[in-house]
Amino acid sequence: MTAASTATEETREFEFVLKFEPGADQLMDVFRQYDSLSLWSSAIFVSNTHMWRLDHAKGTDEALRAFDNIFLDDTRCNECFDVNKCETGRRYYVLDRRETSRTIYTLRHEIEACRSVPYFILNHVEKGVVFESRRVGNEYRWRVLFPGGHSIGDVYDSIESHLRDGVSLSLSHISSAGNWKATERIVSDFSPEHWQVLQAAVTHGYYERPREVSVSDLASILDEPRSTIQYRLRTAEDRIVSQFVQQTL
Repeated sequence: MTAASTATEETREFEFVLKFEPGADQLMDVFRQYDSLSLWSSAIFVSNTHMWRLDHAKGTDEALRAFDNIFLDDTRCNECFDVNKCETGRRYYVLDRRETSRTIYTLRHEIEACRSVPYFILNHVEKGVVFESRRVGNEYRWRVLFPGGHSIGDVYDSIESHLRDGVSLSLSHISSAGNWKATERIVSDFSPEHWQVLQAAVTHGYYERPREVSVSDLASILDEPRSTIQYRLRTAEDRIVSQFVQQTL
């Protein structure tokens, strides 16, 4: 057994999913309102006192304007799930602003006073943790890679005991972490319309075998011409395959 394989066996991956009921969180209500809106992190770094991260938002122009009004308001906390108002310091810097996307750098101070997922993870694991997050709809997902030997149950119980009304927690995935890099997210410069078609295709079983819906069915669901749906599917699939080959082969 090599040192590399031993290191892989001693790491674990898990994913916590916070779900928010309507009215439980102002920011998550925006995601619930706009199906086109999503937010994912490409880098998250956490110490005992600070958290700094890089996030990428995608959506329609209307959805992103609503997102900006809430997310970039430094008088409110986007991370706490146990209190409605957090007094920790935070600064937001929009690094890239486009009609259908944003790239935002966030620096947070005094995270020990902010009951966020990283706060609880660090309390139990302390060192060597890698974070990734994604928000869409009513879900805030945290994917975590950490050295083995720590009890997931203790982390889960600690987080769950601090949830405020309207917020629930589930542990959706646990595995060895050998495929962390292999499953990294492919980033494409898709329009919201491309994302909408892909989401509908996955949701309604277009990629199941046998297929549960046809392109014509998707066109009816989305109330768009069949030729438009066909074109968006084909161009999205071409980009995904092209980027996957470039990044992994």
